Amino acid sequence: MSMTDDRLTEDLAEGRPADTAPLSAGYMTWYRFSRNPAAVIGALIVISTILCAIFAPLIAPYPDHIGTVVDFRSRHLPPDAEHWMGTDKAGRDIFSRTVFGFRVSLLLVVGVLGISVPVGSLLGMTAGYFGGWTERLITGFTDVMLAIPPLVMALAIGNVLEPTLVNAMIAVTLLWWTWHARLIYRVTSQIMAEDYVEAARLAGASHWHILLREILPNCVSVISVKTTLDAAFVILFGATLSFLGFGVRPPTPDLGSMVADGRQFLPEMWWEVLAPGFAIFYATLGFNLLGDGLRDMFDVEA
Repeated sequence: MSMTDDRLTEDLAEGRPADTAPLSAGYMTWYRFSRNPAAVIGALIVISTILCAIFAPLIAPYPDHIGTVVDFRSRHLPPDAEHWMGTDKAGRDIFSRTVFGFRVSLLLVVGVLGISVPVGSLLGMTAGYFGGWTERLITGFTDVMLAIPPLVMALAIGNVLEPTLVNAMIAVTLLWWTWHARLIYRVTSQIMAEDYVEAARLAGASHWHILLREILPNCVSVISVKTTLDAAFVILFGATLSFLGFGVRPPTPDLGSMVADGRQFLPEMWWEVLAPGFAIFYATLGFNLLGDGLRDMFDVEA
């Protein structure tokens, strides 16, 4: 039985006039998403992560511990009522630093994807739309950049520049746009075979009109899914750079550097690695579940 039939049956059972109007595409799309438990859980995780980052000063019980505070009398304390996730080697509250660590991870996501998504999407649409030498130039350059291992590029940039959040964004962004360019190029090439694009061209529409009004709206769903899934990879990649010492500079709390600092005290002080490690897992899980839910909702491949 279809959802329209279900609504009809429900209306008749409750004595309401039957609404036989077809359900909108937007309603059906949201219905598919809301009926996916994993997607809803992912959305809640992502929302909670964002709220933690925004309201970190209000959530963290020791907001001053994100700086140069040192309390050696409280160093390496296990989790208790005062310090929910224990303290680190400098006596700083790990829970407070983990909450603020979400800020660094999400700022990295916004900085990297805020640049790479528009750049990659524009290049991909341009290559797929114009074809010819433009297509060969863009796809050729994209293939060259894809041949460079991202971690090697990031480490090279980190060796040249000092470890800051901005430089970490630069290191990741230099190669991240390539995947978006390849994906949108493939989607645009498929859209170019549609009749409405040819009709717009015959009607005298400009290149910009076709790109922005005909092609881009049909790429939004793919871009949304790809961006959400990429957010998880950016968080992991940023944590990897910080773990290797090429992330933000201490004492700024960063989840990857917190794991690196705590690993030297394993297995006795296990909480110093568990808290930031779980935070990385929590954030990446949320974005992955949300991305999978959006992919099912839009019924696209990314």
